[in-house]
Amino acid sequence: MGATPQLRALRGATTASANSAEAIGEAVAELLDALVERNGLEPDQLVSITFSVTADLDACFPAAIARRRAGWDGVALLDCQQMAVAGDLPRCIRLLAHAWLAAGRPVGHAYLREASRLRPDLAQMSKGSAG
Repeated sequence: MGATPQLRALRGATTASANSAEAIGEAVAELLDALVERNGLEPDQLVSITFSVTADLDACFPAAIARRRAGWDGVALLDCQQMAVAGDLPRCIRLLAHAWLAAGRPVGHAYLREASRLRPDLAQMSKGSAG
């Protein structure tokens, strides 16, 4: 890693095209790939990831998707249901990850698909992955 590592928080969100294990799996994999790429992450840098999903997504656990990734068996993974708020973005998957990153390195958050509306201030970082 070079510089002294610091524990940093990474945020991200995406939307699933449907409430199916396949659609949720595709969205979660895309979101995790974006976080890994933007932050140059190796599995041993990841400490934990908490996923939250809106109540309309119940076909599978996002953590189960993440757990299948090579080398991620040491990452603490947790799923929870997002607080229900009227008018919230449907079929939304959010995450909060903790990872060891080189001190001073900018953090690359990932807001993909329809979830890019949640953080317009980070839209420039997420534009290439919206789909």
